[in-house]
Amino acid sequence: MEAEKWGRRIRAFRKLKGFTQESFAKELGVSVSVLGEIERGNRMPDESFRSLVACMLDISVEELAPPGEKNNC
Repeated sequence: MEAEKWGRRIRAFRKLKGFTQESFAKELGVSVSVLGEIERGNRMPDESFRSLVACMLDISVEELAPPGEKNNC
């Protein structure tokens, strides 16, 4: 459930910033399949990945975090 929340947030912000899944995966240095698994909630992004995503999207990790999610940054 927690992974799904993170995945939905990452996908929403990615689209809001105009990235395709392919272009964003390339920027992050991961495969499209890994990004897809995260966005679908099948894989939980670790802290370093969340930080990288936030940096690439020019937002804070706190802004990226699902509402009510405690972040240990």
